[in-house]
Amino acid sequence: MVLGKVKSLTISFDCLNDSNVPVYSSGDTVSGRVSLEVTGEIRVKSLKIHARGHAKVRWTESRNAGSNTAYTQNYTEEVEYFNHKDILIGHERDDDNSEEGLHTIHSGRHEYAFSFELPQTPLATSFEGRHGSVRYWVKAELHRPWLLPVKLKKEFTVFEHIDINTPSLLSPQAGTKEKTLCCWFCTSGPISLSAKIERKGYTPGESIQIFAEIENCSSRVVVPKAAIYQTQAFYAKGKMKEVKQLVANLRGESLSSGKTETWNGKQLKIPPVSPSILDCSIIRVEYSLMVYVDIPGAMDLFLNLPLVIGTIPLHPFGSRTSSVSSQCSMNMNWLGLTLPERPEAPPSYAEVVTEEQRQSSLAPLGACDDFERALPGPLFAYIQEFRFLPPPLYSEIDPNPDQPTDDRPSCPSR
Repeated sequence: MVLGKVKSLTISFDCLNDSNVPVYSSGDTVSGRVSLEVTGEIRVKSLKIHARGHAKVRWTESRNAGSNTAYTQNYTEEVEYFNHKDILIGHERDDDNSEEGLHTIHSGRHEYAFSFELPQTPLATSFEGRHGSVRYWVKAELHRPWLLPVKLKKEFTVFEHIDINTPSLLSPQAGTKEKTLCCWFCTSGPISLSAKIERKGYTPGESIQIFAEIENCSSRVVVPKAAIYQTQAFYAKGKMKEVKQLVANLRGESLSSGKTETWNGKQLKIPPVSPSILDCSIIRVEYSLMVYVDIPGAMDLFLNLPLVIGTIPLHPFGSRTSSVSSQCSMNMNWLGLTLPERPEAPPSYAEVVTEEQRQSSLAPLGACDDFERALPGPLFAYIQEFRFLPPPLYSEIDPNPDQPTDDRPSCPSR
């Protein structure tokens, strides 16, 4: 009898989206098929799947223990999110090579479905970093007697969704800083920087509108710039390893002494980057927008505005509301409001109530008899006298001004 051979072992996922990319979130059901293609007939002890999701951190540091002694310190940490095993064919034990309980698979292609549910608790988004990663995968193992197992592992992506349509992520971010340059006994004027963005939350592909004002009162030529940075932080054994990477940047015009530059919504586009990771205990991925002034021969003047890169983009209604409110607030802060010098007077009483309506309202009403009897005579007469009189004429001058208690001048309004 000639034994068959395993031609291929593959794993495919039932995708939940139109792009045919296996992407899931916490609580989703991951389903798919393990396909086995054989030539001839084979005998199998088991076909298993092992699904796992975990975050892992690892880095090394060199230490000196003396003048001629050095060693390497390893820092590792791991967080497991789920661990699922299932048997598609056969039984649990694979350590024996007995002929009992074997399954015969005939020549051809065979498919075996699998399914498992991701935990309802928040999961960290899939990530590959400098000193750590967050990975999710399914591994298939085919065990046969007297032969090494055939193994295959395939990863899938998990997104822990961040909805930027929340009040905390829709709030504007702003800041102001100033720097004075000194050179020995000479002191030049200050360099000031004010910057603001419409909100804190964005998604990849969006453009950040930057509103800024840079004033150069120093004697040097400076250059305003802006950049988006990603900060990866890894934690293990009470230590932290941090990696900062430039994501995108832009450059303004050079600013000579005594000049001012204003950015009225200068755009900086966010490239395709991984979302923020905020809930993992050993890996954090954060973003920030740095608006700064490049000063030759001195430390730069910079503002850091925090960002959150989400997965659920701004809703159309939220976009309109945010845009209108942000534009209004920016106009308030940057451009000021022009109020009319004199308010318009309200309409006169005659324009609102005609003489015919007034006379008809003075007619006695039967429904008021009980009310009249319930009130004392003088009080009712007072009400009737002033009940239908028109209000006093509108005037900008107070006919009864308050008398000042002292001669101290009042504080002028600003």
